Amino acid sequence: MLSPIMKALWGYRGFILGNVKREFQSKYRNSLLGAAWTVLNPLAMIIVYTVIFSQLMRARLPGTTSSFAYSIYLCAGSLTWGLFAEVVGRGQNVFLDNANLLKKISFPRLCLPATIVCNSLLNFGIIFGLFTVFLIGSGNFPGVVFIALVPVIFVLILFAIGLGITIGVLNVFFRDVGQFFAIFLQFWFWLTPIVYPVDVLPPRVHPLIKYNPMTGIVTSCQAILVKGQWPDWPSLLPAAILAVFFLAFGMRLFRRHSGEMVDEL
Repeated sequence: MLSPIMKALWGYRGFILGNVKREFQSKYRNSLLGAAWTVLNPLAMIIVYTVIFSQLMRARLPGTTSSFAYSIYLCAGSLTWGLFAEVVGRGQNVFLDNANLLKKISFPRLCLPATIVCNSLLNFGIIFGLFTVFLIGSGNFPGVVFIALVPVIFVLILFAIGLGITIGVLNVFFRDVGQFFAIFLQFWFWLTPIVYPVDVLPPRVHPLIKYNPMTGIVTSCQAILVKGQWPDWPSLLPAAILAVFFLAFGMRLFRRHSGEMVDEL
């Protein structure tokens, strides 16, 4: 199943990269600073988190001695969640937002989700690149365990795009799905240990929060970047299993209803 899909996407790689380029350029068109905003926005976030939490509030992360530990913890969780939320959030509207394109041009429809992933990874790469510079400059770079972020982010992308395609197809036929999921995503954020460590929660909640598939992904990134530790690989299993499920289910849903989708748009 994946081989024909990958072959089709590779054949239309120029179309995908063209869309990525156009979207990136249109995002900053008519602005005085242009693409500089891709650097200024994440830089402002890093500075605010660092100054507010480590300097003004003197926030400390339990079990750590670095004054920047909580700021790094917060950035690690926020950036990881931001990538997930961007892929899923844009995925749920990808077919609706490109209705005119789908009706006028014949191309593999999965080029649209692929464009979202590429754009999201581009934005994430710029932001995370600045964050990495901050880690190095502040003497908090985790070392060789940094490479463990690659498989963690890979699992995140698979989970996000599988969920995004599934919701995106359902949203074409049932518009309430997108509205509901946007609200659900806000609750999901606070049910994930992004701004708080799991240790501060009551012990009886610990087993429950592990069922949240984003918990393993976020805490893995935080362990790598804050403590310089290899992630707890089994904690990624819920997200990996759901990634396979939603990719298979989403693709089946897409193939079965791709013809009807154009009529509904």
